[in-house]
Formats: sequence, structure tokens, C-alpha cells
Amino acid sequence: MNQLLRIDIISAVPGLLESPLGLSIPKKAIEKGLAEIHLHNLHEYGLGKYRQIDDYPFGGGAGMVLMAEPLGTVIEKLKGERHYDEIIYTSPDGEPFNQKTANSLSLTQNLMIICGHYKGIDQRIRDLYVTKEISMGDFVLSGGEIAAAAIVDAVVRLIPGVLGNEESALSDSFQDQLLAPPLYTRPEEYKGLKVPSVLVSGDHGKIAAWRLEQSIERTKNLRPDLIKDDI
Repeated sequence: MNQLLRIDIISAVPGLLESPLGLSIPKKAIEKGLAEIHLHNLHEYGLGKYRQIDDYPFGGGAGMVLMAEPLGTVIEKLKGERHYDEIIYTSPDGEPFNQKTANSLSLTQNLMIICGHYKGIDQRIRDLYVTKEISMGDFVLSGGEIAAAAIVDAVVRLIPGVLGNEESALSDSFQDQLLAPPLYTRPEEYKGLKVPSVLVSGDHGKIAAWRLEQSIERTKNLRPDLIKDDI
């Protein structure tokens, strides 16, 4: 029996996550009983009459910061219900997200993702609870919801049984530090451009060799930083 992966996401704007995580591959993972994705609205844990979740930073400066108390309350509630393999904070200063990280996270059982918003979250939440910080790249988003959706999509598609073809995820770009080779489908000729003859030859050995050669060449040209010295 396949292991169920549960992902809890804490967000100040959970509506941003409902569509991307309720369609396509994440939806398929949920329907097959291979993943559970739970969204937690931070405003439900806000302080006072107006459910306050943010405040001005000590020391001054522009922007607002998500407060420690609402975040701490929901984190403690969730931690009291189960053990989390990782508590992730989506942050510009986190480790760059890559396929290796996605592979590792897909083998876990319970994940929690904290979406930052405004200028970020109170540092004490990071110090007390966060076990891994992840960045989507050297740019700034308005909040961590888009980053969280990308992480979830990349992770759940790797769970055995989610994709129709078990080899599909294993042949994705970056699985072997190489970009995927060019892909073709019918018709064999389109606007004067033909599918490479090797792909319709029926010789699986030659096809595999051609795809590897193309992957190496594309990676050298487009992402030379990924190329290992022994290739």
C-alpha cells in the first residue's frame, strides 16, 4: 500500500492556493488517496476583534510583518495532532528549490508549509519552528503562496501511483541533472519539419542513446551550470 503524504499550508491568503492545488496533478493525487492538502487561514487565528495577523516591525521601516502569536497558535495546534518531517518556510533567503529537494520531500509523511506575506514573518517563528527554508529564486513575490503551490506540485507528482506512467516523473528534466530531450508527437511532418528518423525507427537502444545525447547537448547549451565534469 502506498504511503499517504499530508501537506498542511498556513496562509494569510489561502484563496490563492485553492485553484492550483485543486486541479491537475495535485487533484489526481488527492482523488487517488495518495495525498492530503489542507489549507489553514491564518486570519482564523488572528488577535482581537479584527483578527489581526500583522503589525509594524520593531525599529521602524516600511511594510508589515506577520506576527508571532497567530502563527505560533496554528503551528502548535497542528504539531499537537501529528509529527512533521519538515516545517518549511518559503523565503527569499532559503535554499534554492530543486529536483533533489522535491525527491526528498516526496518520501516524507507529513509536511507543513508556512507562506510568508508582506515583509515576512516574525524571526522567532523561524527560530522556534522552521526546519527548512526554501526559495524559488533570486526574486521577490508578494507572498509565499505561489512558491508553496510550486513545491506541492513538484512533490506530489513524484508519489508512486499519482502519474499514469511510473517512468514519467523519473524522466523529467533535472532528475539526472540534465534537461529533457526534444519531444515530438503526431504528425510526423509539420510545416516542413520532420520528426527525427531515429524516433520512428523502433530501435529502443538507438532512441535511448539519441535522447541522452540530446539531453547533454541541450544542457550544455542552455544550462551549462548543471553539467557534471564527467559528462
